[in-house]
Amino acid sequence: MKLVLRGHHLLCLQGFQGYGYDDDFIKNMTKINQARKSEGTTISITNRPDDICRSCPNLKDNLCQNHNENKKIVSMDNEVLSEFDQTTEYDSIDLFKKVENIFNSKERVSKICSKCIWHDKCLFYQKL
Repeated sequence: MKLVLRGHHLLCLQGFQGYGYDDDFIKNMTKINQARKSEGTTISITNRPDDICRSCPNLKDNLCQNHNENKKIVSMDNEVLSEFDQTTEYDSIDLFKKVENIFNSKERVSKICSKCIWHDKCLFYQKL
């Protein structure tokens, strides 16, 4: 399976535990979270709407529904993406190991996760 994921979603998926905007979003996120753990899954990374965003009720005209929110999300993406080559297609399991090694403290993710509405429930953030 091939996935396209935003930079910040590389962190989100590691802390996902079934919360989301609505049932469609949760089902899609669950499916993608399972796929990213599977052998043979590859991932392309981006700072644009991805396979997770496609089910988000806040996505309008391929952007988050308000300009300020979209700027914040792209900033979160870019912080993660600064550590990776966006032109590379990654093996999912290897990519998530790299992400876990790089983003391994609350200090390291503070610019990303502190802006997130889910950080109080996120298992990835809580374990740091």
